[in-house]
Amino acid sequence: MQLLFGAINQAQNEQDLRSRVVPKLGEYFVAKKWGVFFFDQLRFADSKLQKILQVGLSIEHNPVVRYLVERHAPVHEALVASPNVWRMICPRPDHWHVMAGPIVSNGQLVGVVGFTREQTMTAFDVHNLADLSALCLHLSIWNATVRSRYQPLKSDRLTSRELQIAELVALGYTNAEIGHKLWIQENSVKQALKRMFRKLEVSSRAEMVAQLAAVTQRSSPTTEQSNLMLNTYLG
Repeated sequence: MQLLFGAINQAQNEQDLRSRVVPKLGEYFVAKKWGVFFFDQLRFADSKLQKILQVGLSIEHNPVVRYLVERHAPVHEALVASPNVWRMICPRPDHWHVMAGPIVSNGQLVGVVGFTREQTMTAFDVHNLADLSALCLHLSIWNATVRSRYQPLKSDRLTSRELQIAELVALGYTNAEIGHKLWIQENSVKQALKRMFRKLEVSSRAEMVAQLAAVTQRSSPTTEQSNLMLNTYLG
């Protein structure tokens, strides 16, 4: 375990973690499949897959997930379900045995370390859970001290022009008024707002302004972002 702890501590970013640490996890825990997943990176375009995941990863359907959410502690399937019940929940042969542990930040579950084994492989036991508990502690500390430092802000996805539009939206300007002020067509403003909503993962002008204002409070703001925050609260 000390080698794993050292590798985690030396990882400078998420790419480094995945290339240097993740492959060693499967070897150590003798897993068929394994991975480290951060929830803020799970993006699925396929709506059918979204529905499947909503069921498969729901706390109502999956007792392993429920255990993680409620206890923030490592768990394997035998702790929460009988073999027959687990087969009904997850019939995949490469998920005959599963084990998962939490990555926690500020009291919230922000990620999961997961492992699976086939039927012919031995089940995960208490020793595996103890090792996974120590591993999750180190990954949680790494997430808080390293990954969050390099996590890009959503506002960084906006161009200078889009930030100008966001500032005018915060001031209460209509699309037509924004177009007139920036010397662009009203339809161009509408299309720009659609792109901005997708980038920021919001669905309304108010939600967009609130998110950008919150970002400026917790980061070192650019001039455009500072103006946006002031206009939002003073306008």
